Amino acid sequence: MEGGRKVSASPRGPWSGVSRRKVLANKRPRTDGFVNSVKKLQRREISSKRDRSFSMTNAQERFRNMRLTIASSHHLGRASGRQLCLIKGQGEGVMVLSRYIQRGKPDAGFPLFVSEYLKYPGFVEFDDVNGKVLTYSAQDSIYKVFDLKNYTLLYSISDKHVQEIKISPGIMLLIFNRAQSHVPLKILSIEDGTVLKDFNHLLHRNKKVDFIEQFNEKLLVKQENENLQILDVRNAEHKEVSRTEFMTPSAFIFLYENQLFLTFRNRTVAVWNFRGELVTSFEDHLLWHPDCNTNNIYITSDQDLIISYCKADSDDQWMEGNAGSINISNILTGKCLAKINSSNCNIEVDGGYRSDSTSRNQHCSYLMRNRVAEALEDITALFYDEERNEIYTGNRHGLVHVWSS
Repeated sequence: MEGGRKVSASPRGPWSGVSRRKVLANKRPRTDGFVNSVKKLQRREISSKRDRSFSMTNAQERFRNMRLTIASSHHLGRASGRQLCLIKGQGEGVMVLSRYIQRGKPDAGFPLFVSEYLKYPGFVEFDDVNGKVLTYSAQDSIYKVFDLKNYTLLYSISDKHVQEIKISPGIMLLIFNRAQSHVPLKILSIEDGTVLKDFNHLLHRNKKVDFIEQFNEKLLVKQENENLQILDVRNAEHKEVSRTEFMTPSAFIFLYENQLFLTFRNRTVAVWNFRGELVTSFEDHLLWHPDCNTNNIYITSDQDLIISYCKADSDDQWMEGNAGSINISNILTGKCLAKINSSNCNIEVDGGYRSDSTSRNQHCSYLMRNRVAEALEDITALFYDEERNEIYTGNRHGLVHVWSS
């Protein structure tokens, strides 16, 4: 698993029957705490981080000349795992695929957890933030935590009353089956499963729980037709956000670098802080999937850009049928910085679809645009390689496309 996101092969059933996912956005590898603090102070004092305007300009230039460079005909099966089928379900196990994709050897991946029964509603989650893997066998109701470095088993959790598990840096939140007026919760150390805190959260009787989410010391709780509650589990501080301002989203992405979180609802994206304030809403970033397929969303490691598979412009004559566009937006401002679609003449096709040399200075031909439009149809997985400045997409037919400048 690359890119630092938590990857879920099969999301579990939610509280109220609404499909919902939480993703841990990319986070830089952990270092020694003291060294990390020194580096943060250094960045703050000498302003080593690029200023916002320069960062936005740089991002626009990075993506301005993106074009389709590789169209792989290697069949990878239906692209259903996050990050471009880097994780591919194989019955009771999991197949890990590396950049073998670039080498044209998708079958060179290796199987993991073949002894585990992971069929739905079982699952596997790769958590690069903590360097752990969480599996769940629905057959025997057992959770297992493995070391991501060598995939050795660390400990197991066997409790049929556990409804859901949420992972944050260093800790896990166990959510148990609710009682009539409360839900039992436990906070565990991610390293060894030691119970750090055991408590109950009071609920409104006879009202469904829309979601319970954990972000470091913050607990987000939302019940049907009730306000959002934000609680600090350390000191019991409590804040509410009106249900008219914060409506139940279909998915979350937590931004650890910025102490913010993204919500996804009805194809739209919004950014919130943990005071319950709306920070950003996005322009020209209407997601393709109404239920927010987070396989098609990538957050950069600086957590300043979001790259998504989106609905195409209604006036784009080339984007017909199931073709969409790849939109790149600034998370803090909501501004759309760049877009990859078939009407962008900077996109040229080579590699598998090579064009003549004069086409670079001419309008894109109908054939080229048509092939690009086909590559933008039915995308089911998206990944951005920040070092290579390449976007990888996989579609419903198992084809892989690479977009680079």
